[in-house]
Amino acid sequence: MTARLHRRTGFEIELMAPPGHSRRTLAQDLAARCGGQVRPVWHHDSEPSLVPGLGRFLHLTQGFEVGGRDGEPLCTLVDDITLIDGLDRRAAAPPGWFRILSDDPRLLRLLEAQSDPGGALPDALGAAARLWGTAVQRVGDVYRLDDAAGATIALAAPQGGERERPCEIITPPLTGDHGAALERLLGPARELGFTVPLEAAVHLHLDGAPFREPHALANVVRLFAYWREPLRTLLATNPACRRLAPLPAPLVAAVAGTPSHDELCAAAEQGGLTKFFDVNLTQLLRDDPVRDTIEIRILPGAIDTADILNRAGLVELLLDRCLDPEPVPAAPADPHAATEALMGLAATALA
Repeated sequence: MTARLHRRTGFEIELMAPPGHSRRTLAQDLAARCGGQVRPVWHHDSEPSLVPGLGRFLHLTQGFEVGGRDGEPLCTLVDDITLIDGLDRRAAAPPGWFRILSDDPRLLRLLEAQSDPGGALPDALGAAARLWGTAVQRVGDVYRLDDAAGATIALAAPQGGERERPCEIITPPLTGDHGAALERLLGPARELGFTVPLEAAVHLHLDGAPFREPHALANVVRLFAYWREPLRTLLATNPACRRLAPLPAPLVAAVAGTPSHDELCAAAEQGGLTKFFDVNLTQLLRDDPVRDTIEIRILPGAIDTADILNRAGLVELLLDRCLDPEPVPAAPADPHAATEALMGLAATALA
């Protein structure tokens, strides 16, 4: 029996295209099935830098937004740099695949607005160059844009290494019949030979508003801190998945009492909270959230709709328990007993 979800939920599902195919392949297939269309878009991400003194490069990579016949959004398909296993890093970039790199998020947002993700590499920095009044320089296969003083603003380069194959499916928020909506995306992916990558995860984005209340937010922290190992066992969290971590100690310490929202915000800042933890709480701690959601990041990769829904259903029940003013208790020390108790915790939300 497949779980039925009752919360408004967006999904991020990490897949891998077979050799010779790409996320563009899936986008075109999905659009053709529903009489819709594909629109190239930019996707923001970052990666470690090999340049001394520069911690990371920010980059724009090519993604594809799929709309239905009536223009309603079906999904967006983007790269995910954590998906590496099985890719040929020496492979040349296929025609039309490139990325834009910078070291300043403000510049990257400007470049996003000025560059066409569906365009050609030689033209990628042209519009931005006109804003600065300088010329784009070509160095081998790389195009470089400097300002008038010679400081580099951005690079545009071919994207090889089979980076066209990683495919993260991002759905819009789904409000009903989640299973049918997911199967409309995953069924074609399976038919095309897409698979679950070694490092894959599924992320859930649920409406954040109910969890902004201090007691609910504190309970979410208790759930993911006190019950971390039982949760990972019950959900079968992928040990190869990257960008996961236990919640920071100052935030966990704060929920030993009955903290206010301001106290939770201060503890999160002290602990260096980012989105790259088991649960992403960053939007709940902002007065002006970019996307007012709570993001659950510890579900394993999957391409089967029932697998995703059943784990998401368990998460829903546990989050429902977090809305109860009664503090979520500590987990039993015995691992087996803790897993059993976690199921009991979920069951209380049904009572």
